[in-house]
Amino acid sequence: MAWSLVLLTFLAHCTGSWAQSVLTQPPSVSRALGQTVTISCTGSSSNIGRGYVSWIQQLPGTAPRTVIYSSNNRPSGIPDRFSGSKSGNSATLTITGLQAEDEADYFCASWDSSLKVHTVLQAYG
Repeated sequence: MAWSLVLLTFLAHCTGSWAQSVLTQPPSVSRALGQTVTISCTGSSSNIGRGYVSWIQQLPGTAPRTVIYSSNNRPSGIPDRFSGSKSGNSATLTITGLQAEDEADYFCASWDSSLKVHTVLQAYG
């Protein structure tokens, strides 16, 4: 059986050049098909620690779509292999049974109550 790898790469990005709020993700994740991928997103008490987190997936050449909202809810039509959780100032997106079509750009987003802006992490796949 041939193994295929799915590579997900992440780059921190903050909305607004003046914004001081920062969310942190790992630079990249690579797993074989069928394995579990966990992507972390760490913020602060003014964003993730205080509110909800959304995870957005963007497949190549397509519009972004939300895969997790309110930290742990899936919109209709999103496979149950996607799940989200939040603890303190950190959030996690977990993809179980990784499939080739999961290779995508992922964004972690959270409202920052101090800056009154959405703080976003942009992921490149």
